[in-house]
Amino acid sequence: MPDVTVIRDVLRNGFDQTDLAWVPWSEPGRVGVEYVVLWGPDPAEDEDSASLLLRFPPGAHGDFHEHLGHELMLVLDGTLDHSDGRRFHRGDLIVEEPGTRHQMSSADGCTVLAVRARPAASRTPEAGEITTGVGAGATTGVAGATTGVAAGVPSA
Repeated sequence: MPDVTVIRDVLRNGFDQTDLAWVPWSEPGRVGVEYVVLWGPDPAEDEDSASLLLRFPPGAHGDFHEHLGHELMLVLDGTLDHSDGRRFHRGDLIVEEPGTRHQMSSADGCTVLAVRARPAASRTPEAGEITTGVGAGATTGVAGATTGVAAGVPSA
């Protein structure tokens, strides 16, 4: 029988959620991000989608990447910074279409629910693609590499 997972009071600071098994995200281009896998890709079922809870302490950032499918991000707490200069706050829902490119960071810290239909591919930013945030002025990633963690969970 399929399992049902319930995480109570998820609209709170991720650093207060000590009952979850947060894992440091160690991957080129990522600094300080931690995650909890809600579900991950399942090659046996031809399933590419993944869902993660992410927490960014102040100054943390992900890699610069391109989406190969849709990504939905819901800011549960704090402020999430987009490499194009936009800032997203608690309650903001961001839907990225396939082909969008970004590096997410948080100057102030945040917790995010990320749902991705397909993996993302690490990219090297072109001039002007990172206009603000932790990665501004830096090139990160390896062009063409698909990003993920153990068990093939796509990056967010």
